[in-house]
Amino acid sequence: MPNRHSLFWRLAFLLVGFCLLMVALSWSWGQHMEIQSGFLSPQSRATLHRFAEEAETALRRKGRDGVDQWLAQMRQREQGFVGVIGSDLQSLASEPLSDAQRQHLTFLRGADWPMSRNSKRIPWLKIPFPQDPSLGSVVIELPQRLMPSRWTLLFWKLVTNGLIPGLLALLFCVGLYRMLIRPLNQLREQANAWRADQLTARVDRETTQRRDELGELGRAFDHMAERLQGTVALQQQMLHDLSHELRTPLSRLRVACDGEQDAACLRERLSREIDCMQRLVEDALQLAWLDAERAPLALAPIQVQALWEMLCEDACYECGWSRERLHCQLPADCWVQGHLNSLAQALENILRNAIRHSPADGVIRLQGQRQGNHWLLWLEDEGGGVAEGELERIFAPFTRLDDSRPGDGGFGLGLSIARNAVQRQAGQLWAQNSGRGLRLNMRLPAVAL
Repeated sequence: MPNRHSLFWRLAFLLVGFCLLMVALSWSWGQHMEIQSGFLSPQSRATLHRFAEEAETALRRKGRDGVDQWLAQMRQREQGFVGVIGSDLQSLASEPLSDAQRQHLTFLRGADWPMSRNSKRIPWLKIPFPQDPSLGSVVIELPQRLMPSRWTLLFWKLVTNGLIPGLLALLFCVGLYRMLIRPLNQLREQANAWRADQLTARVDRETTQRRDELGELGRAFDHMAERLQGTVALQQQMLHDLSHELRTPLSRLRVACDGEQDAACLRERLSREIDCMQRLVEDALQLAWLDAERAPLALAPIQVQALWEMLCEDACYECGWSRERLHCQLPADCWVQGHLNSLAQALENILRNAIRHSPADGVIRLQGQRQGNHWLLWLEDEGGGVAEGELERIFAPFTRLDDSRPGDGGFGLGLSIARNAVQRQAGQLWAQNSGRGLRLNMRLPAVAL
């Protein structure tokens, strides 16, 4: 069943409203105009009233003779029957009414009544004298020239059944265009912009703010555009930074090959530089894979304390630190939902970064607390911290703040890889200064125990 913001309901309401409007037009407005076009025109009614006025004047001046003279003139002007009758329905002329004419007197119409055009009988009208209606009336077989025009009825039928429905259909199409076609045209323009490498193009705000399916599609297009733009920018930046980072070990290799060192020293230098380039390429490829890979990870409960112990053992072996300098103040019930290898790699990169930037006698602490359905973990060193404006930039690839924090190495990829790994597990990673050094915070989903 479509939700209440679905495009289905808008289309249904628009179509139902259009159909109801058309039915109302045909039923009410059409009948109204047909009835109105069946009445005599103001000019025709004025002519008939003038006839009644002339007959009344003739009767008042000359009586029956005047009526006879007026009827004689009317027979020359009009072809149909014309008579003058009194209130008793008797002729006021010298010639009495025939039986057929008396029969017509039972079907007399007023000048203000609608005239039937469906009957083949010509209507007979009764027009009372304007000054004294009780004195008499004119009875006339409506002349053809005074009949309501059939062309007027045809005109209104064309307007009612043709022009107005056509205009309503045009408005209906305009509504459909604004509702459907214009957003699709905007999506097409954005797709064409992508094809022309214009990755900054975005769908119109009017479309993305809609709450129906087209609004969702527009927001999805914008999200894809941002994602594509970010990916392309990251790839370009990585290629630039990677080429720059490879230039240094290659230069040292060239110097070593051109020098006159003995074979053992040359072999040691070559091995060291090759290891350096290998680590650089592996880290860069891993960061690119983490940024491009969107398949869901297989999550499982992980005890952070046990994971930390394993990482500390490896770190102490590599850097020569004593185990007492790596403090863990997490409770035993600190279990998070995550991917073991990805979380281990993220935490290992954070730990190596802290060791690299710690003073000779520095201490590193891992602490945390439960916050609802998440665990907030933070790892703090004593390296002095970084400038506040650089707290977010340290997560960018190939970023090294060697001038602000003492350290000796790395390619600036560790924290980028760590953030990508944490985010893929529905977590967050950010940095802040603690006063003594840098604090890296991780928020991870907690395991319900």
